[in-house]
Amino acid sequence: MNHHDGDTERTFAPLPPAHGRGFAQTWWGRAWLSALEDAAMDGKQVKAGRRLARAGAVGAVSVRPGRITAVVRDLDGSPHRADVLLEQLSDEQWDRFVDMAAERSGHVAALLDREMPPHLVEDAASAGIDLLPGMGDLEPECDCGTWDHCGHTAALCYQVARLLDQDPLVLLLMRGRGEEAVLAALHGRDGAPAEETAGDPEGVDAAEAYAAGAVLPPLPAPPAVPDEPGEPPLLDTGTEPAPGADPAALSFLASRTAAEAHRLLAEALRTGQDSPAAGAELTAAQDAVRLAAGEPGAATRDRLAEGSGRDPEELAAAVGAWRLGGAAALSVLEEEWTVRGERLARARAALEAAWDGDEGPALRTRANHWTVAGSPHQLRLDREGRWWPFREEGGRWVPVGGPAKDPATALAWAAHPSGDEQ
Repeated sequence: MNHHDGDTERTFAPLPPAHGRGFAQTWWGRAWLSALEDAAMDGKQVKAGRRLARAGAVGAVSVRPGRITAVVRDLDGSPHRADVLLEQLSDEQWDRFVDMAAERSGHVAALLDREMPPHLVEDAASAGIDLLPGMGDLEPECDCGTWDHCGHTAALCYQVARLLDQDPLVLLLMRGRGEEAVLAALHGRDGAPAEETAGDPEGVDAAEAYAAGAVLPPLPAPPAVPDEPGEPPLLDTGTEPAPGADPAALSFLASRTAAEAHRLLAEALRTGQDSPAAGAELTAAQDAVRLAAGEPGAATRDRLAEGSGRDPEELAAAVGAWRLGGAAALSVLEEEWTVRGERLARARAALEAAWDGDEGPALRTRANHWTVAGSPHQLRLDREGRWWPFREEGGRWVPVGGPAKDPATALAWAAHPSGDEQ
C-alpha cells in the first residue's frame, strides 16, 4: 500500500502476478470472489478479467467511497482506465451498522483493533445492510467503450479480493465510510444507551392512562434476541431413572432444542414475522447429524451413530460436512447421483470456462464427482449447480469448504493447506 489521502481515499500499489495459487488467501478475499459469482457478470467477462488480474495487468488501485479505479493493461500492453462503482450506504444505514456493532462488544473490539471479523457480514445483514456486492451492485465504466462489464473492469473487481487480503476495512471505505470515520462513530456510541435511559421513569401515571380511554399506544418493538439460548432445567432428581430413559441424552436433546428455538427466533425477527424462513424437513438420519454437531457425550453420540445407520467415523465425517453447509453439504457427502442432460452440459461449460487453455487439471469423472488425477483433491457437484471442494484424508473423502459456482475457486479451496476457508 502506498498512502492514505485523508480518510476518503486509499491507493494500493500494483501487485505481482498470481499464477499457480489461489487468487485470494483470506476469508474476506474469498468471500468477495464468491460475491462476484452472483453479481451477474458474463462468464466470458469473468474469464478475461481473471486472466488479466492473474497476469498482474492491474495497476495501482484507488479506492474511494462508491468507486474503485485502476489502469488495466491488455495482454498486448495497451492501457485502459477502468472504474467500478458500488452503491454507498445511506446515513441511516451507517447509523444502523454502528448501532449493530456497538451492541456486540466483540465487533467493537475487533474494529477498534482495525480488524474485520467474518461474522460481521451476517450480523450486518440481520440489520438490513449488505456489505458484499449483490446482483447488479457493481456498475462498470471503462474507456475501451464497452457499455457493460469488460475484461478490464472484471480484472479490477478481481483485484479487490487481493486488496481485502491486505486490509478488509477497505470494504467499508467502498461502501462510503473511511476507517477513521467508522472508529469515531463507534467511540461516539460508547456509553450512550445508559446515559439516555438512566432518567426514564418506570410505568405511566394512572390518571393519564385512564384518561386515554380506548386510545391504544403503539406496540413496542420486538425484544432483542438473547445472545445465547436458554438453559433447560436439570433432570437429575436423585432417583433412578425409569427403564429405557437416559437422563444425559434427554438433557442434551433439551439443550439442542433450546439452541434450535433460539436460531429460529433470530431468523424470524431477521426476515419478518409475516415471512418466516422455510426449510425442507430433515430426515431422521439428517437430524441425527444435526444433533451430533452439538457435541454430545460419547454415549449419546454412539446412539446417534447407531440410530442413523452410520459407524462412528462416518458420523464424524457427516458432522464435519454439516458444519460446513448443513443438509446441502451432508447430501453432497453421502448421496452420489448421475449428472445428465442440461445439468451435465452446464457442468462441462463451467469446467471449460474455469481455466485458460491447457492450464486446467486432468479430471476423472464418476457420477457427480470430478477427481484430480494423481491428487487427493476432488470437486463434487450438487443439484443446485454448485461445486464443493473435497480432499482425501485417511482414505476417506471429506468436504473442506463451502460451495462455489466457479469450479476453479472450489478446487483452490480443496488444495488450500488450512482446509476450510470459512
